Amino acid sequence: MKKTRILIADDHALLRVGLNTMLNTQPDMTVVGEAGNGRDAVARARELKPDVVVMDLMMPKLDGAEATRQIVEALPETKVVILTSYGTSADLVRAIANGAVGAQMKGSPIDAIIKAIRTVHSGGKAIAAEIQRFLKEDSSPTDLSKRQREVLLGVANGRTSEQIAADLGISVSAVKQHITAVCEKLNASSRSEAVTIALRRHLLRL
Repeated sequence: MKKTRILIADDHALLRVGLNTMLNTQPDMTVVGEAGNGRDAVARARELKPDVVVMDLMMPKLDGAEATRQIVEALPETKVVILTSYGTSADLVRAIANGAVGAQMKGSPIDAIIKAIRTVHSGGKAIAAEIQRFLKEDSSPTDLSKRQREVLLGVANGRTSEQIAADLGISVSAVKQHITAVCEKLNASSRSEAVTIALRRHLLRL
């Protein structure tokens, strides 16, 4: 059996070791190399010509999206699967636009990553459902008012409703109404989730 040749690109050595170990246990896979930053990922890919590159989105020296562009441009047959634990939807969109055909969360079970590698190697796409949901949500325009942003910023900074009310010179009831409105606009089930979504969508800056 011809094994799928894989390059792992991630700046966390422990994650590289874990992935290397798990992928090498698969009968149809072999890890041919590793890279700890985006520039090295491009150089190693050009040297090794792997079938699949598992690429961290947030990489030092050269981010995962740009490294993906350079790899796909140099090696059109090489497939790139993005791994991400955070980052903006803009980063993900850019990586996919640059040629990535897979995207998985770092917290995903190893089986999901293995399946993604097999899928892209066979010519398919493997974008995790959670990532698809993020991209869909973030493509919808959302307009938060200035006051809603101020209230949400207070929440992000750990302020209570009472403290936010005092900071902004409004009633506690008004603060709660603004939070409810923000949660509805962002389709968030809690204050903390609203903050997470707003930060990811660049609607809020700390």
